[in-house]
Amino acid sequence: MAGTINPFGKKIIQVTGPFAGRELSLEINRVGFRTSASVVARYGDTVVLGTAMVSPETISGLDYFPLSIDYEEKFYAAGKISGSRFIKREGRPSDEAVLIGRLIDRPIRPLWPKGYRHEVQGVATVLSLDPDFRPDAIAMIAMSAAFMLTGVPFKGPVAGVRVGLVDGKPQAFASVEQLEQGDLDLVVAGTKDAIMMVEAGAREVSEDVITEALAYAHKIIQPAIDLQNELVQKVDIRPQEYELILPDEDIQKSVDAWLKGKLGAGLRAPYPERNDLVNELRVKMHENFTGELGEEEFMAKAADYDEAFQVAVHNDVREGILNEGIRPDGRKMMEIRPLSSEVGFLPRAHGSSLFTRGVTQALNIVTLAPLSYAQMVDTMEREGERRYMHHYNAPGYTVGEVRRLASPGRREIGHGYLAERALLPVLPSEADFPYTIRSVTEIMSQNGSTSMAATCASCLALMDAGVALQAPVSGIAMGLITNPSTHSTGAQGRPEEARRATGSGQAAKYVILSDIADAEDFAGDMDLKITGTPAGITALQMDIKVHGLPIAILAEALKQSKSGRAEILAHMRSILPEPRKELSPYAPRVETIMISPDKIREVIGKGGETIQKITAETGAEIDIKDDGMVMIASPDKKSIDAARQWIESITAEPEVGKIYENCRVVSVLDFGAFVEILPGKEGLVHVSEMREERVEKPSDVVKEGDRVTVQLVAIDDRGRLQLSMRAAARELDKKND
Repeated sequence: MAGTINPFGKKIIQVTGPFAGRELSLEINRVGFRTSASVVARYGDTVVLGTAMVSPETISGLDYFPLSIDYEEKFYAAGKISGSRFIKREGRPSDEAVLIGRLIDRPIRPLWPKGYRHEVQGVATVLSLDPDFRPDAIAMIAMSAAFMLTGVPFKGPVAGVRVGLVDGKPQAFASVEQLEQGDLDLVVAGTKDAIMMVEAGAREVSEDVITEALAYAHKIIQPAIDLQNELVQKVDIRPQEYELILPDEDIQKSVDAWLKGKLGAGLRAPYPERNDLVNELRVKMHENFTGELGEEEFMAKAADYDEAFQVAVHNDVREGILNEGIRPDGRKMMEIRPLSSEVGFLPRAHGSSLFTRGVTQALNIVTLAPLSYAQMVDTMEREGERRYMHHYNAPGYTVGEVRRLASPGRREIGHGYLAERALLPVLPSEADFPYTIRSVTEIMSQNGSTSMAATCASCLALMDAGVALQAPVSGIAMGLITNPSTHSTGAQGRPEEARRATGSGQAAKYVILSDIADAEDFAGDMDLKITGTPAGITALQMDIKVHGLPIAILAEALKQSKSGRAEILAHMRSILPEPRKELSPYAPRVETIMISPDKIREVIGKGGETIQKITAETGAEIDIKDDGMVMIASPDKKSIDAARQWIESITAEPEVGKIYENCRVVSVLDFGAFVEILPGKEGLVHVSEMREERVEKPSDVVKEGDRVTVQLVAIDDRGRLQLSMRAAARELDKKND
C-alpha cells in the first residue's frame, strides 16, 4: 500500500484522484526495480504497467530520435488462453497492439527536444483488463507518467481518453458495445494546454460534432494530467545530463549563404519537377563545398551539410507560405493537386482501380470470397471474425530508394487500418452482401498523403467490384504552417490570437493547407487526415510536430477539408458514379437461404458427413451461421442451385396435400410400403392407397428401390405420415386435363 517500504528500502508512493467517473491511481516502487521508471496505473479493474528505459549515453550518427513504444497484450489480463490450436503464449504483437503502440507514441514523440539522441524505450503492459472499456488511454497515462519520472527532457505530461457518442452526447470511456453501436469512436491525447493527437472512426458525423467531442475530451483529461504532476512532486527526480546533437551552426550559415537567391521562386514548380530541382540544387551544393573543403573533409561532414540543406529548404517552404502565401509547387492554399483515375485496371481482379493525385499513385485490388474466408481475430480484448480487410504496401521503389522487401511495418499497418476504417461505415451489411472483402493498396509512387490515396483507390475498386456501398468515401490530408506564437498556451481556444494576416507584407500567424505534399508535410506542423461522405466524417487521424494545437485551429481545418473532400469525390464519381450492378464474372456467387437453427445439425450431419457430401457432389462452398443463415458460394449457378435444392430437401417440413415426386421405396411389407419423401422423412403407403383397383399384395405393385409419386394425405397425432399413390395420380390427372 502507499506509504509502505518495498524490499529494497524504497517508499511505495501512490496518488489517486477522480477521472471521468472512476478513481485513477498511479503507483511507483512496488513493481519494476531495474527500470529507469515503472508506474502502475489502476482504473476500475484495469491495471497497466508503464515502464521507461533511457540509455545513459548519446548515440552519435543518427538523424532521428531513437524512441520506441510498445503495447503488450497479455491474454491472462482478460482471463483468457489464446484460442489458437498450436500457439498458447504471446508472440508477435497483433495488428491491434501495433496500432495502440502507435497511438501512445504519437502524442509523446513531439514533446522531446530536437537533437535528443539517447535511446528511449517505453513498454505499456496490460496486467488486468476491465471489460467495460478499452485500456489504451490508461496505458498512455501510465507511459507518460513513467517518462515524467526518468529525469529526461520530456515536456509532458500527456493524457488520453477514448470518447463515444451516447444519446448524441460525448461520453468518456464508453463501453465497447456503445462504441460499436454508436456513431463515434474518438481518441484524443493532449497536454494541459493543447491537443497533441486525434484518431477517430465515425458513421458520417459532422465537423461540429467532432469539434464538440474534441473540446469535451480535452477538458476530461485534465485530472489525469494533474495527477501525474502530483506524482512528480512526491518523487525526488534526478535530472538526466544530456547533450543535444544539433546542426553545426557554422555549417548552417555556410549553406544558407550559398543558397541565398537560389531558393524561393526558383524552386516553385509542380511535382515532380520541383523534386528534381531540389535534387539538382543539392548536387550543386555538394560540388561547391567539395571544391572549397576538399573531397575527404566534405565527405566526413556530408551528412551535416545535407541536414543543413534540408533545414534551409524547409524554412523556405514555411516562409513562402506564411509571408508570401505561395506553396512550394505554386498551388493556392486550398487547391488540390491534379487528379486522374481509372477502374477495371486489372482484367482478372474482382475489382480494381488506379488513383493518381499529383505524384502520389495508388493501385487498389479488391477480392471477394465467401464468409468462411473471414479472418479470425483472437486478441486480449476480443475474439471473432474480421469480414473486411484493407492491406497497404509501400515498397522502397515508390520513393526512389533501394530497400529490402520485408513484412509490413508499423507505418504500413497504420495506414491500412486508417483506410479500412474510412470505408467500414458504408459497407453493405453481411446479410445484404454475404462476402468476405479484401482490399489491397499497392502504392506505386509517393509524394504525400498516401493513406488518403489508398482510401480513394479502395472506394473506387470496391464500387468496380459491385460492392453496394451506402455512399462513396473520399479522403484528404490537411497541413498547417504556424508561427511559434500560434501554438502557445495563450492561443488555446481563442482564434482571434491566431488569425491569418490580411495586410500586405504581414506574416500570417498560421495557414491551413489542403492536400499537402511531402515538402509541406516535412516542413509543416500538422498532418490531419480526414475521410468522409457528403453527409459527414468516417475517419480522422491527426499528428503534430509542435507542442500542441488549439481546438479552434483544428475546428477550422476540419471545416476547410470539406470542400477538398467534395472536389476529390466529384472526380471519383466522374470515373464511376455508383457501384456496378453485376459482380465480376470471376467473382464467386453467394446466395443465402434461412433455415431453422434446429435444422443445422441435420444439414451438417454426423461428423460433418452430410455437408461434406453436398460440397463434394455439387462443388459449392457452404457456410452456416448460428442463426440459421446458410451461404452457398460457387462461380457456377448450377452448383448453387443443386446445393440449395439439397439443403432445402433436408430442412423442409412435410406438407399435407403436397405431391412428392421421384420418391424412393425404402421397404415393402405385407400391408404396404414405406416411402422416403424427404431426407430422413418416411411415410406409409397402405396397400389400399396404391391403385384405384384392389391390390392383393404390395409387392405386385412396387419393390424396394423403386421411384414413385405420392401425396401426403395426413399426419397423425404421433407424427406418422400417411401417403397415397392413387391420390397423387388423381391430382396429376386433374392438372393434365
